[in-house]
Amino acid sequence: MQHTFALMAQSFWPLLAAGLAFTVPLTILSFSGGIAVGFVTALARLYAKGPANAIARFYVWLVRGTPLLVQLFIIFYGLPKVGIVLDAFPAALIGFILNVGAYTSETIRAAIASVSKGQWEASYSIGMTWSQAMRRTILPQAARVATPPLANSFISLVKDTSLAASLTVPELFQTGQQIAAVTYEPLILYTEVAIIYLVFSSVLSRLQSRLETRLDARSGARAVA
Repeated sequence: MQHTFALMAQSFWPLLAAGLAFTVPLTILSFSGGIAVGFVTALARLYAKGPANAIARFYVWLVRGTPLLVQLFIIFYGLPKVGIVLDAFPAALIGFILNVGAYTSETIRAAIASVSKGQWEASYSIGMTWSQAMRRTILPQAARVATPPLANSFISLVKDTSLAASLTVPELFQTGQQIAAVTYEPLILYTEVAIIYLVFSSVLSRLQSRLETRLDARSGARAVA
């Protein structure tokens, strides 16, 4: 038991440092880029016609129908065969952005579609353009609907970034693998890695609950007004 605690204490800071240096930035950058891609894709599926709509539908169908790990392998190990060579971190980032974009596009599309047509009509009746109505009326209402599922996607992404270890990104999980290979204590190391992921996810879940409570309070205040 003393050996277990000593090993966990010794490996804690290298694991945490890897999480803060790679896992957290990879998660934030991937989610931010994925939201941007998802928003454009959602608009294309809702309002675009012709090739743009078809491309958006094909992209969502392709990404949602294939495993994330396979997508990462194609980008990092497959693209060099056609002359496109990427370092591990950029390859993982691109893969996660494309994956997150496909899934969040469906969430954003459903949230925008949930806003009643009367809101559009009311916006147009006071002289707003389409872009003004979208920015000032539709998106604020859609954001309240989309926030819970998007927050869940963000928390899931924290754990999914462990797949970047397969591309040699020195994030939390791969650092745990490296230490386990040296110490020959996989049970202890992987348990500690799981605990750190659990702490990250728990903090984010708590922040999600606070955000949802604040959004509900604002929505209630506006309804009373």
